[in-house]
Amino acid sequence: QVQLVESGGGLVQSGGSLRLSCAATGPIFSIYAMGWYRQAPGKQRELVARITNGRSTNYADSVKGRFTISRDNAKNSVYLQMNSLKPGDTAVYYCNADLQVVLGSAGRNYWGQGTQVTVSS
Repeated sequence: QVQLVESGGGLVQSGGSLRLSCAATGPIFSIYAMGWYRQAPGKQRELVARITNGRSTNYADSVKGRFTISRDNAKNSVYLQMNSLKPGDTAVYYCNADLQVVLGSAGRNYWGQGTQVTVSS
């Protein structure tokens, strides 16, 4: 079975940094794209950053210049370096992957369990 395993969340002061990691495990042939989403209490889940197999990236306007997404194809992993964190970044962050299990099969979408990021003033 495919699983997305996240780590790196925690509590940090405003202006600090955190690095989130997500590794996709299980029978995986290829990964089309991976990304990070977040959801604050009472708010809709939103895309934070996404990176394709060709390393094309997309960021939410609110995090541009502060967050950087990267991936390691050999490890089926994606990372989110978060700098200059603000209280508004407080949310549960979810790893997401669009991947192909075996050659010739259709792509499928998977979610991690989420990791809490809390930024204090």
